[in-house]
Amino acid sequence: MSQPMLKTGVSIPRRGLMFVLSSPSGAGKTSLAKRLLASDGNLFLSVSMTTRPKREGEVEGRDYYFTSRPSFEIARDGGELLEHADVHDNLYGTPRAPVEKWLAEGRDVLFDIDWQGAKQIVSAMPRDIATVFILPPSMEALEARLVKRGKDAPEVIARRLRNAAAEIERSVDYDYVIVNEEIDAAEEELRAILSAERLRCARRTGLPQFVDSLAAAGKEGA
Repeated sequence: MSQPMLKTGVSIPRRGLMFVLSSPSGAGKTSLAKRLLASDGNLFLSVSMTTRPKREGEVEGRDYYFTSRPSFEIARDGGELLEHADVHDNLYGTPRAPVEKWLAEGRDVLFDIDWQGAKQIVSAMPRDIATVFILPPSMEALEARLVKRGKDAPEVIARRLRNAAAEIERSVDYDYVIVNEEIDAAEEELRAILSAERLRCARRTGLPQFVDSLAAAGKEGA
C-alpha cells in the first residue's frame, strides 16, 4: 500500500487513522462522507455487521456483513466488535479485525456513525481516532433540509428534530466541530482536518528512522 507523499517526494510510513463523522439527521454527514470517499484513494468506509435481512440491491461485504443474531452475539460477547447497538430490534456493529488490518497497512477508515457508536470506538482504540461532529447552521435550516429530502412524514421530522437537540449537545465531546452552512466550505474544512491528522507524529511510524537518517547524514557531513 502506497503511503501519502510529502511535497518533497519523501515517503514516510505511517499507521492508518480512524476518521469518525457524526451529526444529527439532515446535517450533511453522509453527503460529506461520500465526497471524501469519492476523491480520496486512501480512505475506506467501515462496513458494519447486522442481523437485519438483506435488502434488494445490497451486496455482502460492501453494504453490510449480514449475519444471524446468535453469530452476532458471539462476536459481540467475544470482543470482536469495536461498537454495537440495537436499532429497531436489529443488531448492528463494527467488526474489529478488518479495521485493525487496514490501520496496520496505513489505510484510513471512515466511520459514519452516531455519538453512541463514536463513544464506544474512542474507548476501544483512543490513539487511532479523530472525531468530527457536523452541525447545521441553525435548527430552522435543519428542519428545512429534512422537509426538502421528502423522505419522512411531518411527525417523523418532528421526532428527528427533538432527537437532534440531544445529539447536538454531544458535539462538545468531539475533537473537531464543523458548521455545515455550505457544503463545499464544510468539505474543505473536513479535508484540512484529515490532512492534519495524517501528519501527526504519533501516527507516522517511520518518522523516527527518517529523523535518525537525517541526523546521521548531517553528522557525517559536518
